[in-house]
Amino acid sequence: MAHGNIEHVNITVTDPERSKTLFEDLLGWKERWRGPSLMGGRTIHVGDAHNYVAIYTNDAAKGGFAKGVPLNHVGLQVDDLDAAEKVVLGHGLETFSHSEYDPGPRSFYFFDWDGIEFEVVSYE
Repeated sequence: MAHGNIEHVNITVTDPERSKTLFEDLLGWKERWRGPSLMGGRTIHVGDAHNYVAIYTNDAAKGGFAKGVPLNHVGLQVDDLDAAEKVVLGHGLETFSHSEYDPGPRSFYFFDWDGIEFEVVSYE
């Protein structure tokens, strides 16, 4: 059986610099690349050596997506959930649905400025 992982996720946002900074602060990621997109507009790749988020925008990007359109949420794993929540709150975003599954991870959710939902989990 083959083994795989998600190499990248491509999201559309209204302010890619703001989103890039959130991922850098939340996950310790760095900008890997930026430039024009093949679809028009522009893209910033922010991540680590193995995976990244492609943050895309164009003149038509409006944000305000409804939950579940086009996806339910993106899961992000961190080492320190409390520190991660402080970063999210520090960016002016609200967290919700805090939970702890026995014996699984602790987690919380947040929506970014464009309505994209993220779940942040920690197996600490």
